[in-house]
Amino acid sequence: MGCHPVPGTLPPRLVGNADKKGDTMAKVSPAGAIRRWIAVVVYALALPIFAPAMSHAQSPENVKQAMESLKAKTAKLGVPGIKGEDAVAGKPAPALYFGATKMNNNFAVVDEVKKEHSGTATLFVKNGDDFVRVATNVQKDDGSRAIGTVLDPKGKAIAAIRSGGAYYGDADILGKPYITGYEPIRDASGNVIGIYYVGYPKTK
Repeated sequence: MGCHPVPGTLPPRLVGNADKKGDTMAKVSPAGAIRRWIAVVVYALALPIFAPAMSHAQSPENVKQAMESLKAKTAKLGVPGIKGEDAVAGKPAPALYFGATKMNNNFAVVDEVKKEHSGTATLFVKNGDDFVRVATNVQKDDGSRAIGTVLDPKGKAIAAIRSGGAYYGDADILGKPYITGYEPIRDASGNVIGIYYVGYPKTK
């Protein structure tokens, strides 16, 4: 006698295939859905943690905090002044001092500010009409410190300093965009002899 399927049922082979397919979906699909759900949750949790941190690093408040730190650290060394000359990057420049500590080619203070606040820090000295970086952790394209380079003579920062004020805002530094702060360094007589700078590279 032949084996005939009961009306309303699938042949044994098809039933097996259907059961196997259902089995696979039951085993794989929920697992895949769980993995996707976990990935979404992790992303959602990570985004608010890291995104604000990135924006905070570039915030005006952070720039001002770093500036206060730079000024406080140099103030502890003593009153700023010019004492003779000391070459930077092979170029003659006035020697900037805070108390008895010479700042030309001295990176201790600017690197402390960078360590505590991230970003970059610089001390400029006035040299004629220019302001020269004598202590900095701003880097050139080759990764070396940009000592001996000068502040953009046509930028907003130098215009503010020359008028006796400070500048906070966007600035181009050696061809790269930064959010920055610049304040004048004054000697005991109130003369502008240099510039305090702090800044953070702008992210796209």
